[in-house]
Amino acid sequence: MAESTTLTQKDRGEQTVPESTRGVFFTPRVDIYETENELTLYADVPGVGPKDVDLRYEGGELILHGRVQPRHPEAQFALQEYEEGDFYRAFSIHESIDASRIEAECKNGVLLVHLPKVEQARPKQITVRGQ
Repeated sequence: MAESTTLTQKDRGEQTVPESTRGVFFTPRVDIYETENELTLYADVPGVGPKDVDLRYEGGELILHGRVQPRHPEAQFALQEYEEGDFYRAFSIHESIDASRIEAECKNGVLLVHLPKVEQARPKQITVRGQ
């Protein structure tokens, strides 16, 4: 007689990593640089249009999420290196960003995000007087 085992529901307290319901997330390559006035982010997102990108800034975190749509869903590829599916990145950004002035554009497979700093966070030149 075969041994019987009972499967129990996973204990919610044991879960340490969020589970994905949509499969694999791709991680786009990103460059971020800082000037006195803003942070600028460049993300490689080939095959993605502006409507495929969900970009949010909340509580000091910039979240980039989107989807690379299938180019040829019925094709039988001889070689396929171009990844399709969801992509995701999250960045902790200092609270010195003026959220009301963030701008983004997606052109030629590159997402460009401008994160302007609030006036109080910008460096100020102080004139030193002397005698």
